[in-house]
Amino acid sequence: MPPISRTVRIGSAHGLHARPAKLFAQAAKDAGIPITIAKDAGGPVNAASILGVIALGVEQGDYVTLTADGDNADATLDRLAELLTTDHDAEA
Repeated sequence: MPPISRTVRIGSAHGLHARPAKLFAQAAKDAGIPITIAKDAGGPVNAASILGVIALGVEQGDYVTLTADGDNADATLDRLAELLTTDHDAEA
């Protein structure tokens, strides 16, 4: 089965700073399958790496591409996309 990709728009008012990046990276790690995240034409990074995710410099409204490979990749990307489109800064 080929990897599955999905492009989503970042919803957090301050982008993927520490708190939303941590939530996202932990969910990616818990998925147990290889997942990458890339911004624009930049190279993909391991989505389970909080430092890699923060280093992308993703701001609100930016688009990122998630790619997953493995069992339940589609459902996993659905969950991760929901995390990225939610404004976690509004909940604080």
